[in-house]
Amino acid sequence: MDLLLLITIGFIIIGFVVLASMKKDMESKVASIKLNMEEEENSSKAKSVVWWIWSTTAWGIVSLFLVVWCFHHYFG
Repeated sequence: MDLLLLITIGFIIIGFVVLASMKKDMESKVASIKLNMEEEENSSKAKSVVWWIWSTTAWGIVSLFLVVWCFHHYFG
């Protein structure tokens, strides 16, 4: 098995497992922010949710790039 394919599959699977494991925590943070709109601790919770969204987006973009690179490497 080629190293590029192994890195791509590993990156996608590990990223998906991490995102799935953090999903419930982020949902509870968003629910807490909605309930307590005026508290100070909400800003740190909101920042962590925003960072999670940004990191999920970055993971998706890198995953797409790796898949396209694999297809180009094997079939291009």
